[in-house]
Amino acid sequence: MPESKAKSESEWRAVLSPEQFRILRQKGTEPAGSGEYENHKGKGVYACAGCETPLYTSNTKFKSGCGWPAFFDAIPGAVSRHEDRSFGSVRTEITCTACGGHLGHVFKGEGFSTPTDERHCVNSVSLNFQE
Repeated sequence: MPESKAKSESEWRAVLSPEQFRILRQKGTEPAGSGEYENHKGKGVYACAGCETPLYTSNTKFKSGCGWPAFFDAIPGAVSRHEDRSFGSVRTEITCTACGGHLGHVFKGEGFSTPTDERHCVNSVSLNFQE
């Protein structure tokens, strides 16, 4: 399990851009197709933009066509799942285990030819890429 990297709201506001704060701390979503990592193909690790905890490797990234970066699995223990009942439906929210930052949602059973049949739909703003 990653070490806790919790901060107060004022501490997060001091270190995050307004858009990062809106998405990571207020559970926002960037517009589909607008993120810098949707079509990114570099080899390396995608870390939390809030606390730099490694979350995903490039080996688990795939093209889903959903408009956001998609991964079929996270680094063990790095991502936590929570039931999300907002917007009148039940979804599975994913957050950074270390800092609690909102990443996006995970969807199962969509038929992608990946080892897990999962799609972690992640906001680019929630990530930093490291080669």
